[in-house]
Amino acid sequence: MTESLQCGLVLLAAGASTRMGQPKQLLEIDGVPLVRRAALAALASSARPIVVVLGANAALIRPQLADLFVLLVENSRWPEGMGSSLRCGMQAMLSAAPALDSVIVALADQPQFSGAIIEQLRARQRETGNSIVSSSVAAQVGPPALFLRQHFPELLACGGDTGARALIRAHATNLASVDLGEQPDLDTPADYRRLLEKQKTGPVPGQ
Repeated sequence: MTESLQCGLVLLAAGASTRMGQPKQLLEIDGVPLVRRAALAALASSARPIVVVLGANAALIRPQLADLFVLLVENSRWPEGMGSSLRCGMQAMLSAAPALDSVIVALADQPQFSGAIIEQLRARQRETGNSIVSSSVAAQVGPPALFLRQHFPELLACGGDTGARALIRAHATNLASVDLGEQPDLDTPADYRRLLEKQKTGPVPGQ
């Protein structure tokens, strides 16, 4: 059984959203841009510090977070892929808090992301003692995910399109997960329209 750990959070918000045709980070749910919604969810948890990695459209996204108690960093190498942004976030995280025991990696474009999910990941790690705890959506594992300190060198070595999901799969024998059920994914304008339609009939997951 693992005691409560000092846990930071890296929120990746650097992508160009090419399939969406506009910055996904700025799509609104209930009038709140996704990136701000994700940062507020992180702030509602016990994870500290919170690092938000910007890249494409940084000038447009930064004002949405300027009043929040998060550390904003810009990855000038974001076109190389998500792995470079994860590496950038981890470098900033460990510079700000070198004694962290664990880190949660999350994506800014997941509408289901919430402070409650962060606490579920942390609780699951304490229950199981596993060094990685991922989310599971429709039987697919991925972020948001928690990594213990022993995995920090691998996170710092990420590059290109090799990000947290690849690391999770590489350590399947030491993996626990939190089932989030069927959650919406936002990659295309059609995905966003479907989410807005669901809003009319019920709450958006993560609220």
